[in-house]
Amino acid sequence: MIDNAIRTKIDSWLSGNYDAATKAEINDLLNRNEHDTLSDAFYKDLEFGTGGLRGIMGAGSNRMNRYTLGMATQGLCNYLKQNFPDQQIKVAIAHDSRNNSDKFARIIADIFSANDIKVYLFDALRPTPELSFAIRHLRCQSGVVITASHNPKEYNGYKAYWNDGAQVTAPHDKNIITEVNKITSIDDVKFEPKPENIEMIGAEVDEAYMKEVLDLSISQEAIKRQHDLKIVFTPIHGTGITLVPEILKRFGFTNVHVVEEQSEPNGNFPTVVYPNPEEKDAMTLAMKKAEELDADLVMATDPDADRVGIAVKNLKGEFVLLNGNQTGALFVNYLLQAWQKAGKLTGKEYVVKTIVTTDLIKKIADSYNVTMYETLTGFKYIAEIIRNLEGKETYIAGGEESYGYLAGDFVRDKDAISACALIAEMAAVAKDNGQSLFEMMVEMYTRYGFYKEDLVSITKKGMRGAEEIQQMMADMRSNPPQTIAGSKVVEISDYKSGTRKNTVTGEESKLDMESSNVLQYMTEDGSKISARPSGTEPKIKFYVSVNEPLTSKEDFDATAQQLNQKIEQTLKDLKLK
Repeated sequence: MIDNAIRTKIDSWLSGNYDAATKAEINDLLNRNEHDTLSDAFYKDLEFGTGGLRGIMGAGSNRMNRYTLGMATQGLCNYLKQNFPDQQIKVAIAHDSRNNSDKFARIIADIFSANDIKVYLFDALRPTPELSFAIRHLRCQSGVVITASHNPKEYNGYKAYWNDGAQVTAPHDKNIITEVNKITSIDDVKFEPKPENIEMIGAEVDEAYMKEVLDLSISQEAIKRQHDLKIVFTPIHGTGITLVPEILKRFGFTNVHVVEEQSEPNGNFPTVVYPNPEEKDAMTLAMKKAEELDADLVMATDPDADRVGIAVKNLKGEFVLLNGNQTGALFVNYLLQAWQKAGKLTGKEYVVKTIVTTDLIKKIADSYNVTMYETLTGFKYIAEIIRNLEGKETYIAGGEESYGYLAGDFVRDKDAISACALIAEMAAVAKDNGQSLFEMMVEMYTRYGFYKEDLVSITKKGMRGAEEIQQMMADMRSNPPQTIAGSKVVEISDYKSGTRKNTVTGEESKLDMESSNVLQYMTEDGSKISARPSGTEPKIKFYVSVNEPLTSKEDFDATAQQLNQKIEQTLKDLKLK
């Protein structure tokens, strides 16, 4: 049976000013007694969160469709007009390779145009970082990209950006939500386009963006000597194909092999279950090709090409995937080394990482006398620091454990295009020094300590899932562990209450960040465990970080085993295994 309130909402769609295809889809589900599907589609409105929208595509108030997109866009239009009165407002719009992404991009372009807002619409799919670049390049007040990042094929999403090219942050995020919530009827949405307000953009923005990426290169001489570095790249049916092979070519790499089976953009992602470079299965075809070619480096981008996963040969010559923390630490370590070698470090530089990303990055930054700032999870917070320090300090790089990295500040979101180019450059420098990228990483561990991280995601779907996740967080707050993996918990940071407590002295201090539902335990031996409900998926995530000194390359396997055992015990103690 369908709940009465849900049935009322369904009836309002069937009798309202919705198109025939939408009504037919709803009637078909009713005729087939798909009550669970209908309940999920209508039990709430798809929330315009602090980053925008994300959800399953289909008919219903809790689905991604013409109407939920329309109401969100109309609310954003109204907010832009409040913020930028008496001026021509401009927005840039891009989309990825997902099903309906191009249609959704056109719908929102039409709505912006109907509201007398100038629209720059990319003529075909483009990576998310290029949309971020285009906002600043074209002096826009806002921008939108249609993407659901690495979610399964049923999903799509809508990410809103501000005039600095970053995803919206406080106070605009909450204020936009307020305006969107004021749109209570689709009749409030201006769907009828004004074509004269829409301008198609393409190659000229690509060129301007790639010029900036090329300027990031620091080790051109090493690339010249190692130009035939064997690189395997896969865009996993996404937008990476538009720019990654070209930027690698322009950097000087002449031996790049694209995984043909995954080179065509395709929203069904036919060769993978999840189009996510964090997932081993998504890398299978690329790893197979790398083994056939005896490649030096494997890189994979997600559908909107803002994140990159890599694989390299380990000390035994076997291809292994690096996790986001390993790649992020290598990325920062390489850039700081290269900046120092080039005489570019002046004492005013900084790097940024999120609170759940490896603390190895801080140790590296400290050794170069480079400041490290920490932010909440989400690249918009890294972009906020860049904005606040513009003209005062020099940004080198930032990253988060979920495979997102950014060098340079001409983009204000994670950028897999420039990251791919610089990771390839880093591999060329390693080879120029007679090393593999893995050996470069081991050398980094012997200098700073061997840090090992693991991530456990627990999915809780549907209406009850969110309640279960909130209860898990409440239980951890009211009954925190006293020891984890045999080491005493000495510090608890609660980012929701904004307090950090030393459990030994009882002393409390304030956290200088906005409130977020994240809990962290620090142990006496330097381990860090973080718990965080996902902001975009029905999941709660647990991040575990442990470390030990590494005295030599020969001790790598034994120390790795020791750290694995510590992670296993941590997960058992937290009842996650």
